[in-house]
Amino acid sequence: MKKSTIIIAVLAIIAIWAVSAYNGMVGIQEEATNAAANVQSAYQRRADLIPNLVETVKGYAAHEENTFKEVTEARAKATQMTIDPSNCTPEQLQAFQEAQGQLGAALGKLLAVSENYPELKANEQFMDLQKQLEGTENRINEARNKFNAVVTEYNKQIRSFPKNIFASIFGFRTMEKFAADAAAQNAPSVKF
Repeated sequence: MKKSTIIIAVLAIIAIWAVSAYNGMVGIQEEATNAAANVQSAYQRRADLIPNLVETVKGYAAHEENTFKEVTEARAKATQMTIDPSNCTPEQLQAFQEAQGQLGAALGKLLAVSENYPELKANEQFMDLQKQLEGTENRINEARNKFNAVVTEYNKQIRSFPKNIFASIFGFRTMEKFAADAAAQNAPSVKF
């Protein structure tokens, strides 16, 4: 009778630990997917601001049609692509980042066009849009950093022993992090 009580107690402790471990992994996975949604939300905010910026610049620089076309196409490509962080391959994440990088490059070109138009640079609406884009880029960076931090914690939990056993049983897989765009390795050139 005493041995059976001990065995039941040990099994109960293991069961409680297993439930706690599973729920912890689910919780951190949800934090990671929420952080990924916040990254996509920040990118969407940027994409929503772009038509306003393009229209403002168009009013001053009507002959820069190629730049406007590039921005519009890059925006369309970037907004069509979303990722599911819980089921994302490195290739999908890379493609998403490339689309966002192309949009960032097109925006940079659009802002460079604005340098040629002193009236535009002084336009209050344009200045407000520029500030909003700068704020949005900061939000994107913060959202990506938070996502990477949560994914790191999640990956540590599901890869650490003995949780890795339960993680494999219940189908938890490591998640990919956002990495810097390859072009970010080179310092941008500033020309006046």
